[in-house]
Amino acid sequence: MAPGNSVEAEFPSGVTHVFIVFDGRMNPVDQIEAFKSWLDDRTMEVARIVCVVNCQLLEKNPKLFAWYEACIHFSDVVLLNRREGVPNKWIGDFKGKFEHKFYPCFFDFVREGQVKNPALVLAPVARRMSHVFDEQEWISVDEDEDEEDLEDGEETEMKAEEDPYIERRNGGRRVHEIPNIADYLPKAQD
Repeated sequence: MAPGNSVEAEFPSGVTHVFIVFDGRMNPVDQIEAFKSWLDDRTMEVARIVCVVNCQLLEKNPKLFAWYEACIHFSDVVLLNRREGVPNKWIGDFKGKFEHKFYPCFFDFVREGQVKNPALVLAPVARRMSHVFDEQEWISVDEDEDEEDLEDGEETEMKAEEDPYIERRNGGRRVHEIPNIADYLPKAQD
């Protein structure tokens, strides 16, 4: 991702797979929104979105749960990393919060810098809560219309389902605001 929530990427001809890494110090929702706009202009599709959770950072800073929750909303795979010193109960409770809400994403542990089954992590099966990258198949029928109108061939308006994290209030602020993770990270060295 380029600075300013824009995407700058060109791929050599013949490339069939690419990995795009978002900036972990920036708002993930802004980056998803910019990436979606960039992707709409290309004939490409998203195969997998992977989120890496720094368990030590999150355990010490519970306010970051909302930031990670946004990331996980868009993710197919969640990798639990940096678990040293973090109680197993905390990790179980963290996973349980998403399992209780029936999140379809796959949770896995990073051990010694790797996952047990990389093929499972990279399998191009959508397991995310968000539909922002899916083809829009949802038809919204106006309340004034009824099923008879549809059967008579009248047109209905297609409306894309608004992702709850991308949705904005009047004035431009997001409905679901998340903390700035950079406030919780060590300052970057220039």
